Amino acid sequence: MKILRIVMAFGLAVFLGGCAKLGLFAANAPAHLSSDITASKDIIFDEANNLALDIYAPARAQDKPSPVVIFYYGGKWQSGSRTEYAFVAHALTQRGFVVVIPDYRQYPAVKFPAFVDDAAKAVAWVYDHIANYGGDPSRIAVAGHSAGAHIAALVATDPSYLKTQGKNRNIIKAFAGLAGPYAFTPEEADLKDIFGPPTRYKLMQVPNFIDGHQPPMLLLHGADDTTVGIFNVHELEKAILKKGGHVETRVYKGVDHVWIAGALSWLGSSRAPALDDMTRFFNSVM
Repeated sequence: MKILRIVMAFGLAVFLGGCAKLGLFAANAPAHLSSDITASKDIIFDEANNLALDIYAPARAQDKPSPVVIFYYGGKWQSGSRTEYAFVAHALTQRGFVVVIPDYRQYPAVKFPAFVDDAAKAVAWVYDHIANYGGDPSRIAVAGHSAGAHIAALVATDPSYLKTQGKNRNIIKAFAGLAGPYAFTPEEADLKDIFGPPTRYKLMQVPNFIDGHQPPMLLLHGADDTTVGIFNVHELEKAILKKGGHVETRVYKGVDHVWIAGALSWLGSSRAPALDDMTRFFNSVM
């Protein structure tokens, strides 16, 4: 127990201190040691761009295929890797979900909307193949943190992305976003380059695609988030309510941009009930 407390203290320190690689290593430790998860890794879903995904499923036998969550990591559309987010899969598989974490191309190699195209291609692949891994293709949710939440939200709301893959938007049954920048206007030079020119900004703002037929949406945000403004949640929520859609919002006190994702790990589960809220939401709408 003393060793565990030391490890937890170390993990909390590096997470809080912004040492991302060490923090992710500590957060992922239980996932690497877990024996109740079956992991299928490095599965290519886009040969042309050499993009792969990892699938995590409960190791114990299920009475029926499990609901599926496709999770997209954040990183300002220019960093991150699926291998760093096993802790998300570990948390959700413990709740009975099959979890898919795909990679996507990033800036500066590509610009918008290439990474959203990649995300849609991953959804289409999952729909066609997840039954082979114990997942139920009729119960697929998409989720993400930060830039990943933005990407997932566009796939869930703008039908053109899945149409290009020969699929209908209605194969996505739910969306959950953690600290997503859904409605912002680029101001920093790199973001202007990623999403510009300004005449195209409307194409990357999620509220513009809300039509009342998008899947139910859960919007989670930290009250102390200084990276992504909470106005993004308010603007998206307002658009959904105006069109008569299903939206639920949770704002967690004392939680910032990093810890809203960290709340899905063993290091930060006590900071916000994000995992409980996501589990309840997914189970209620799928």
